[in-house]
Amino acid sequence: MGSSLQVDQRPGQDMCWSLLERVAASAQLKRAARLQELLFYIGKRSLKDGSDTVHEQQIGIDVFRRPKGYDTSADNIVRTNVSDLRKRVEAYFESEGADETLVMEIPRGSYVPVFRYRSPQPKIAVDSIPLQVTAAGNPVTETAEALEAARSRRRAVTAKIAIGALTVALACGCLYFGIQYRNLYRSLYAWQYEPSVSALWTNFLNASPDTDVVLADASFGLLQDLNKTSFPFDDYLDRSYIHELQGQHPNPELQAILNRIVRWNMGSQDEFKLAHRILALDPLGKRIHLYNARDYMPDLTNRDNVILIGGRISNPWDDLFEGRMNFTVKFDSDGSIAVVNRAPAAGEQLIYSQVNSAQYCVVAYLPNPARNGNVLLIEGTGAEATEAAGNFLLSENQLSRFKKTLHVDRFPYFEVLLKVSSVQGTPLTSTVEAYRAYPNFN
Repeated sequence: MGSSLQVDQRPGQDMCWSLLERVAASAQLKRAARLQELLFYIGKRSLKDGSDTVHEQQIGIDVFRRPKGYDTSADNIVRTNVSDLRKRVEAYFESEGADETLVMEIPRGSYVPVFRYRSPQPKIAVDSIPLQVTAAGNPVTETAEALEAARSRRRAVTAKIAIGALTVALACGCLYFGIQYRNLYRSLYAWQYEPSVSALWTNFLNASPDTDVVLADASFGLLQDLNKTSFPFDDYLDRSYIHELQGQHPNPELQAILNRIVRWNMGSQDEFKLAHRILALDPLGKRIHLYNARDYMPDLTNRDNVILIGGRISNPWDDLFEGRMNFTVKFDSDGSIAVVNRAPAAGEQLIYSQVNSAQYCVVAYLPNPARNGNVLLIEGTGAEATEAAGNFLLSENQLSRFKKTLHVDRFPYFEVLLKVSSVQGTPLTSTVEAYRAYPNFN
């Protein structure tokens, strides 16, 4: 007598750890080194150390190298990455892990993985097939045999007609759904049918690597504005600028205000709109991932394509690339913003400052530090300039004209300075004020 697998049966530790290793090596996680490290860490604490709970702050210290006693309410890097890990684990069991007998989950609100057997699928009852029994003892005549043969031929002809009709119906159905699928695909991926737009964005949306869109940290920019100072990238990365601010302002009430600003994690509406337009290029969300600057990680800049939105004052990740750029956006302590041209060519200005309704935007297309991916930096002197940059990067007409200006068939790495005129917050025109092409980077 057979026994059925009990759903509440507790799987063994070795089985759970083997499953965890398969998940970590899957297509969902094999290129996400930090998420793999996070998965092995919480798995080891649970399975091998026997911990019932794993605290957020301890994960931040051990996995994300945060200082002891750091403020988890101001730094949500653990929550953000655990959420991403949870989604990728779920995706594994819906795809290549669909046949796994054992399932791993990271429940919401917890950092401890849970292992369980899949619920057994109900068996489909199969009715017995009735046996055909022939009568015995009746004489079989040649006439009866002829009649039966004629019936058989009619049944065969009828079957052929039915099969033919079904084949035609299936062919028509396949043709209809093929046309519908093609129309749906063209509507979702319209940019692929625009030659110049496709020539640029295919470099970010091909099979590998993934693309990270990093939004600016407006709270960080506001803190620097209020204190009339600029913090280096390393201070932003390890959050030491928070302690430095508190040391500069011993007043408890002012410290409370500064801490509140740190926790806000503010963003810019125009930058969100641009990010939304970029995410729409990948409607299924397979290739593009959205990050806030404070949650991004250095190792991703060497592994993924990166799109940085916002100037250095609010997106300090620009520091990694501005040393290789000719056009840079500078923010002065008096609140003025200008574009510096480090090596002006004939007819170009050294400084491009905002005048009346004119704004400027720098768009730079460069290789990532490891030269295995691409970087796109978008820095505007105002909201209209950021919107104009998105129009430039997603417009077939503008990119086609720029490609003709470069006299190339495919885009090299480049920088372009756009001058934007606007009325009542809406960009009207944008013109290429200056540019640099770097064919030797390819």
